[in-house]
Amino acid sequence: MNQSPSVTPNLEEHTHENPIVTKQQLFAKQLIVLVLEMLLALPLGLLLAKFQIGRIAWIFGGIAAGTLVLQGYRILYQYSPQPNRTARKVGMALVGLTVGASNTHANLASVASSIPIFIFLTLFLLLSGSCIGYIYSRISKTNLLTAMLATVPGGVGIMAAIAADYNKNVSLVALVQAIRVTSVVVLIPFIARTSAGSYYPQTLSINSTWLNVVDPSQLELLLLVLVITGLVVYPAILFKIPAGDFFGALLIGIGFNPLLHSLPFVGDISFSPPPLINLLGQMLLGITIGEYWGDKPNFRKQTVGYALISVGMTFVAGAIAAILAMQLTSWDWLTCLLVTAPGGSAEMILVSLALNHNVEIVTTGHLVRLIAINSSLPLWVFLFRRLDEQFSEPV
Repeated sequence: MNQSPSVTPNLEEHTHENPIVTKQQLFAKQLIVLVLEMLLALPLGLLLAKFQIGRIAWIFGGIAAGTLVLQGYRILYQYSPQPNRTARKVGMALVGLTVGASNTHANLASVASSIPIFIFLTLFLLLSGSCIGYIYSRISKTNLLTAMLATVPGGVGIMAAIAADYNKNVSLVALVQAIRVTSVVVLIPFIARTSAGSYYPQTLSINSTWLNVVDPSQLELLLLVLVITGLVVYPAILFKIPAGDFFGALLIGIGFNPLLHSLPFVGDISFSPPPLINLLGQMLLGITIGEYWGDKPNFRKQTVGYALISVGMTFVAGAIAAILAMQLTSWDWLTCLLVTAPGGSAEMILVSLALNHNVEIVTTGHLVRLIAINSSLPLWVFLFRRLDEQFSEPV
């Protein structure tokens, strides 16, 4: 297995001895790291909540916890665990379930009429992303496929995994993606809060979270929906369906209550995911983003500078797309900004949910973009690999 040494510097040292023990040790270490991150993310989230950061405070707590724990491991034990992809998949599923349930009563028919606009905005962002990736590959002297995987707004984990599959510079791809996603998650709520405070609800309270879980009837429905989500999401992950964890959970969240109400023996019971599900989903997403920060080797200042330039260009493209959306629709500026923001789809939908602002429009826009990016990835990879053979310099 060919892999960049900067990604998993210590894993290969264990593979020549007893492989069963090695897998158990690696699993135990990942579990210990995740527990430490969760224990640290909770007080950090509470601390941020005291400063009125808003409902998105828990993802910030997760980012800080993931960074601190992995950096601590590197310094104290000379060991750098891999970013926990399983934790991210669970976080994506929990966020998808929460977002889907919030869209159960939305007027999806009116949103569906805007599909052509979503497609146009997606094509504009994809074309802009291709140009940005090409410019980034030229100024940073990086091969084209690595540059494209680094700059396309497809998520940290997915793009880093593809880079590893094709033996490209995984650390560089993860660096640029982590800078972009973190910047968007930080900047969008800040802009919304400073420019339109009415859009920004109070922080999710940890006390109300635990109290809402105690309801026995909701607890039974929660266990049922989590089992169904696991049964749907696991095959999607097993067959490597792009963003299958998020899509599957989203569909379950949308369809669970209508299915429940169609059963004659259920009555008027409705399921609403408790705030704890949202809180855990936020923390897990934040932790995995933070892990990519904590896992970084020492990049040169020039490398980080080029990464910031590419992220800045991506932000400009997103701003232009938001202006186009304002001209083509009757959406307010914040909705246009959320729809076109170059963040990870799950993160941006989560931000719109935290802001309680046109969640169905933002969800549909990002799902269209996510489908377009993931369905076109095989073609992108094929074209960029061919172009690399002719024009690009090796990393």
